Amino acid sequence: MPRRTVYEAKVEFVQILDEDGGFDEKLGKDLISDEQVVALYEHMVTCRELDEIAFKLQRSGRMGTFPQNKGQEAAAIGTAHALIKGTDWLVPCYRENAALFMHGLPMHYILLHWMGDERGNEIPPGVNITPLCIPIGTHMLHAAGIAYASKLRNEGRVVATFFGDGATSEGDFHEAMNFASVFQAPIVFLCQNNQWAISVPRESQTASETFAQKAIAYGMPGTQVDGNDLFGVYKVVKEAVDRARDGGGPSLIEAVTYRLGDHTTADDARRYRDQAELDAWLAKDPLIRLRKYLETNDLWDDQMQTELDEKAKVIVREVVKTAEGIESPATEDLFNYTFANLPDGIITQRDTLRTASIGQNPAQIGLRTQRQNA
Repeated sequence: MPRRTVYEAKVEFVQILDEDGGFDEKLGKDLISDEQVVALYEHMVTCRELDEIAFKLQRSGRMGTFPQNKGQEAAAIGTAHALIKGTDWLVPCYRENAALFMHGLPMHYILLHWMGDERGNEIPPGVNITPLCIPIGTHMLHAAGIAYASKLRNEGRVVATFFGDGATSEGDFHEAMNFASVFQAPIVFLCQNNQWAISVPRESQTASETFAQKAIAYGMPGTQVDGNDLFGVYKVVKEAVDRARDGGGPSLIEAVTYRLGDHTTADDARRYRDQAELDAWLAKDPLIRLRKYLETNDLWDDQMQTELDEKAKVIVREVVKTAEGIESPATEDLFNYTFANLPDGIITQRDTLRTASIGQNPAQIGLRTQRQNA
């Protein structure tokens, strides 16, 4: 036979809770308990409050550049809920605050990071999270390495790593995917397709109809899910996590969502994004969607929302107070936390706040004279 089909594939799209609050009972039955949904919604609202206040901190000059998470909370929370806290690893980029808090990162650490305080990157012991990664895509290699190490040690851990649609144009993405697949590392690649890589639209950076289909080239499952649907995200991630933990290797999940804010506070999305597009996605806000579900099932009402909004404000005020009230770092910290054992030359620099290199070390002053006379 001179011509035959050697491979065929398909990519599924999963949605359980639509933007109008409609719920697929078949896919979503007993997926997340009522108590858990309420708790996750409360966490989502609190994280949105922190997001809004962080934006105001930057605008008032109290914090540096900040990337809002607004609109992408369901993808982060659904993923975090599918992992085992204290066992599995989260390897984030910089728009997954809600997931990091669920897995033990104190909320004020995020503010410290964007305030330029390195103590915001000092992850507490026992919290299986890597620091925020600003360079696009580089952290996926770290995630693949952590997952492979876990496999070699037979630890039973799974790694989930987040990245945006723009990161799939980076070589690091492809290298991490290939490595993870070849060595069957227990990792879930979670692409948050928020439609824009800063000002570059999705259709201008890939000819693929979906990002999920990029998994096919690496021999792993690829699934597309409504990224604003908490239930849908949890279901597909949980299936991928269980598969990885059972030795089935990596998966790629494309969470279709939207960045409701600017790329960062240094960006103005009005210059490249139509208001009509933004308005359409505002109606798909994961917070609005989940509240509709709760109200439809008599799990939520206006009074509860009022109480939660006030509680969230109190929590966030305390978080800001903690971040801004932290003791200023000492100059010596620049040296003390860079080396495990300080070399003598570095100790001299730390104690004198001057370099001790050739030409500045008094014991070597003769060398300078010799060069001048030569």
